[in-house]
Amino acid sequence: MMKKARSTPTLPHTSWDPLASWYDGWMGAEGSLHHRKLAIPAALELLGLQPEEWVLDIGAGQGVLAPYVAAQHAHYTGVDASPRLLQLARKHHGQQGKFLLGNACQLHSVRELKAAAFDAVIFLLSIQDMDPLPSVLESAAWVLRGGGRVVMLMTHPCFRVPRQSGWGWQPERKLQFRRIDRYLTPLAVPMKSYAGQNKGTTISFHRPLQEYINGLARHGLLIEQMKEITTYKQAGDGPHGKAEHVANQEIPLFLGLRACKVIER
Repeated sequence: MMKKARSTPTLPHTSWDPLASWYDGWMGAEGSLHHRKLAIPAALELLGLQPEEWVLDIGAGQGVLAPYVAAQHAHYTGVDASPRLLQLARKHHGQQGKFLLGNACQLHSVRELKAAAFDAVIFLLSIQDMDPLPSVLESAAWVLRGGGRVVMLMTHPCFRVPRQSGWGWQPERKLQFRRIDRYLTPLAVPMKSYAGQNKGTTISFHRPLQEYINGLARHGLLIEQMKEITTYKQAGDGPHGKAEHVANQEIPLFLGLRACKVIER
């Protein structure tokens, strides 16, 4: 069980803080193209928000989900470990929600948060940037009321393993396929390095799907819906266009999960 005693919050070193300005330039106030076309619509479908519900966005970044939650007449709170991203969130969306500095592994240490206070928790392409997973899921369960739901929208752990997967071409079959080099072993993978005024490298944590399913269940969060999502991108007109189109329609690159918190009796 998540301990209830308040303590001095411990903020992890976040690899996103030095990259906040670059990331905001890429995302914009409304989110990147794949956020707008794919991730946000899928997340909202899984959330199924009702008016006056309370939503906690864990790993909120610059708060791109806030206006969409507000449009559903629900109450939005975002929490993130990056002070710079939160500054941008308040600048872009401060009128549509509130933003708190906090460690996703220790939400009980964020003074503004209370146990069982939220109807829904959302991880919008953020869960793969958090570690250790058991502590994150314990925190999510702590802030969620009985019968509430957790939604995760992530890169598909079965088909997108950082630096251990990719597209391949089999000429004799005229087939584009997805190559997976490693899967079951959890990995902490440094992603692309970014130069400029604020240099930095983000870390992505790969875990097999069973770690998410079993981890949620251990904290009384039972899967009730799963959505596998293909890319929104269209295949090109080149010689492999037809095969690319088939692969794009058949290989999901994103995964959505919704789990409901068991009501204790």
